[in-house]
Amino acid sequence: MDNLSYLNGANAEYVESLYQSYNQDPNSVEFGWQKFFEGFDFGREASGASVNAEAPEHFLKEINVLNMINGYRQRGHLFTHTNPVRERRQHLPTLDLENFGLAKSDLDTVFNASVELGIGAAKLSDIVAFLKQTYCHSIGAEYKYVRTPEVLSWIEQKMESVRNTPNFSIDEKKRILTKLNEAVSFENFLGTKFLGQKRFSLEGAEALIPALDSVIEKGADLGIEEFVIGMAHRGRLNVLANIMQKSYKDIFAEFEGKAYSADSPFGGDVKYHLGYSTDVTTNDGKNVHLSLCPNPSHLETVNGVVEGMTRSKIDFKYGGDNARIAPILIHGDASVAGQGIVYEVIQMAGLDGYKTGGTIHLIINNQIGFTTNFKDARTSTYCTDIAKVTLSPVFHVNGDDVEALVYAINLAMEYRQKYKNDVFIDILCYRRFGHNESDEPKFTQPLLYKAIEQHANSRDIYIDQLVKEGSLEASAAKEMEKQFRALLQERLTEAKAITSTYQDVKFGGAWSDMRIATPQDFESSPSTAVKETTLLEIAKRISTLPADKKFFKKIEKLFEERSKMANTTHVFDWAMGEQLAYGTLLAEGKRVRLSGQDVERGTFSHRHAVLTLEDSEEEYIPLANISDQQAPFDIYNSHLSEYGVLGFEYGYAMANPNALTIWEAQFGDFFNGAQIVVDQYIASAETKWQRENGLVMLLPHGYEGQGPEHSSARIERFMELCADYNMQVTNCTTPANFFHAMRRQFKRDFRKPLVVFTPKSLLRHPMCVSPLVDFTEGKFQEVIADHNVKAANVKRVLFCSGKIYYELLEKQQKEEIKDVAIVRVEQLYPTPLEQMEAVYSKYKNAKEALWVQEEPENMGAWPYLLRRLRKTAFHDIEVISRKESSSTATGYAKQHADQQAYILAKAFEMTVTAVDEKIAKKSVSKVYNVD
Repeated sequence: MDNLSYLNGANAEYVESLYQSYNQDPNSVEFGWQKFFEGFDFGREASGASVNAEAPEHFLKEINVLNMINGYRQRGHLFTHTNPVRERRQHLPTLDLENFGLAKSDLDTVFNASVELGIGAAKLSDIVAFLKQTYCHSIGAEYKYVRTPEVLSWIEQKMESVRNTPNFSIDEKKRILTKLNEAVSFENFLGTKFLGQKRFSLEGAEALIPALDSVIEKGADLGIEEFVIGMAHRGRLNVLANIMQKSYKDIFAEFEGKAYSADSPFGGDVKYHLGYSTDVTTNDGKNVHLSLCPNPSHLETVNGVVEGMTRSKIDFKYGGDNARIAPILIHGDASVAGQGIVYEVIQMAGLDGYKTGGTIHLIINNQIGFTTNFKDARTSTYCTDIAKVTLSPVFHVNGDDVEALVYAINLAMEYRQKYKNDVFIDILCYRRFGHNESDEPKFTQPLLYKAIEQHANSRDIYIDQLVKEGSLEASAAKEMEKQFRALLQERLTEAKAITSTYQDVKFGGAWSDMRIATPQDFESSPSTAVKETTLLEIAKRISTLPADKKFFKKIEKLFEERSKMANTTHVFDWAMGEQLAYGTLLAEGKRVRLSGQDVERGTFSHRHAVLTLEDSEEEYIPLANISDQQAPFDIYNSHLSEYGVLGFEYGYAMANPNALTIWEAQFGDFFNGAQIVVDQYIASAETKWQRENGLVMLLPHGYEGQGPEHSSARIERFMELCADYNMQVTNCTTPANFFHAMRRQFKRDFRKPLVVFTPKSLLRHPMCVSPLVDFTEGKFQEVIADHNVKAANVKRVLFCSGKIYYELLEKQQKEEIKDVAIVRVEQLYPTPLEQMEAVYSKYKNAKEALWVQEEPENMGAWPYLLRRLRKTAFHDIEVISRKESSSTATGYAKQHADQQAYILAKAFEMTVTAVDEKIAKKSVSKVYNVD
């Protein structure tokens, strides 16, 4: 029964009256009572008993037994034998008989309540034994918070039908032992052959390897064709060797330092961060692809990346069928409880834009962080309590009981395939050494590590079990270990003999048509123009609303304006320029995916890519209705997460280069909530792991008096990460140039992340528009010269980027200034130095060049440009900006206006009136270097 709380406090008269009602009409009582009385009658008839005066009292005890059954189901996990090296904490109330209104004198009494367990009428002693074996042995099950009766019944039936006790064949047990022997022997071998080298051993949790091996086998039987795995560094080498089938020779060569090449352009990474992919064949001959995602030391960062990779493969490779691929995330106990990214990613599990059909979470529960005891690492009872957020079942398993773990993970795989929900396996184990092999754990946990020192490894424990039950000869186990160590020694000898294992990067799978970029690729952009007829046809399609649907009046007016752009003026604003970029790519068969907070409408109400009908919740998406032959257009409002969602979108783009994958920040200022993804993946993945990525980041940026948190997308932080042509950073000033920048992502046979600082006020600026010809001719312009002045008259050249251009332009035109040229640097990185020098050289009479920016002097592009330009023709270039500051912007509108006015005045060296001079100096004396 799903909830037996209504039985509490029942009395004999009440139960008797219910029973009488049931006899007259079974439907007159609740379903739970119907089942109870059915069982009671069945048991009474089977035993030949008759109803007598004592029946009501017996009814009450039957109820108490039902309460006990429910108690074990709900709280049995608190009283399991799941900790291999520590006594469990005590929890009250216990599951003693007395706490359910029963006594030892009842142990020989036969109760019908056991019908609930599927075993028919049974003695109380047998019922208790059944419950203890099922719920309080090596597996503790947490699942009663699940709100779907069908799921509860399924879980209980699965566990209770076998009493949560595995029953593997001799061949299956030998397979488990083989993988366990590989795991233990591999770690022992590394520890003796590479003494003192960091490897982040799996020792204490070696049962993970047979568990992963089994879930691959089980998953394949249930239709899984691919697993995407994410994990931290602990145990990674073991997984690479014994699950991913990376050769022992290559791993040993990495320990020998032979994976490095002085000729390689890549910096590489430590061996326990590397990713790998492979194809394996199961015992039944099924082929399964395995991908282990590369990861940094920033624990749990990989979670979003794995989910994004999985979703990308679901969309592209498996036609939307999430039953053919599954993500596996391997956590540590401290990190799964302590890192907020875990919550951000788990909250994606049921969201349309991000769900992957359920994730299998494995927790290597060492019961310790680096040096932090588990009691100091969390408030919750379990490190897995976050599973309750998504109503995901948790199985707590003794890491020394390898059969229990294999059984539990197989059950988890079945659950995932049936209900498409997350499921957690909490492997209670230990860490035999410190955080790394050279660390001394006895400094902080002396008693625990005394116990660990004396504790046998899980392989030896399992061998003893198999020998005792007659499934294995002790000599066979020793021979297995001997043969495997001989194999490892042979591979080590081979590794020592080779000079280098370095290989040039070769892309495969979905990336097989891609290559590594060269510096020459960035000297100019490829053509990204679109035929006029094609562009206008798409513009008309995406600006026309269906006549049979009723939209909000303001939406109709907005689309009337867009229709005029498409049919009459042929001059397009930013919103249309953006959607034309997507529309033309979709028409060319290129999938487009855009996600982030409020992206469907757009933070600044400019995009309106998803329209909700006025009188219903029905939605209409113009970009999804261009033609029957177009590629899919996916657009999703994300939950309020930067870190998790940016990681997800990075993973989506990582798995496949054939979609324009875009993440937009609500305000560019907020991207720093995902700074780890930027630093560890977007900026450095190619250098570390030789993995390209075409992700686009749209970061609204611009100083408009909205304060420190709504002004700056931190251009300087991206610029300081730029090197080795690792990404592209743009700050476009026209819709057409943005159009070409987006299309350029697909017009080259390599991929680089693209960071675009997008406008806010310019979205509706009358001058921030582009004529049709700018879309139908040409390509992305890294630098745009000033066509409003004659080169011979120019004495000063202002280089700038982004919104400040329009303020400089307005002043130039209003004041009719003819001797100052304004040059736009649309691409900040790779910095187009040759193009900048070429433009500057046209102004033969120019006396000086200046960089103008809105950002403080220590922010924006200037710090990077100052370093890059010092050895060029611009070696004496100066900057006009706000003075260096610890905050991005002022919160006072008046001060902002004064600062902006000062920048403009300084840029043109205009004579400032005495009053203006006084105001400017008073306003900016603390934030400017005033001559």
